[in-house]
Amino acid sequence: MVETEKPVSPEEFRAECLKTKGITVVDDPANKKYPLPYDIAGKDDVYVGRIRKDIANPNGIVFWCVADQIRKGAALNAIQIAEYLIAEGDIKVK
Repeated sequence: MVETEKPVSPEEFRAECLKTKGITVVDDPANKKYPLPYDIAGKDDVYVGRIRKDIANPNGIVFWCVADQIRKGAALNAIQIAEYLIAEGDIKVK
């Protein structure tokens, strides 16, 4: 679940996910397409699907989020953070 400062539609949230590096959207409920752990094993991205409004919070979006925890939760995440900090100039490489 994500809580935003102002109401955001599922379509707006989906659009932001689609343009965010490291996120893959698999969201086609009519055809029962959403991310499953079995399908994303060994992949680096975080997969998001089943995006919908939160019925309890007007500023909330709920979704299903799946990642390979061995890859994303271990060294890969640390490497991606370091790459981001280097690209932003927050860390200098000698």
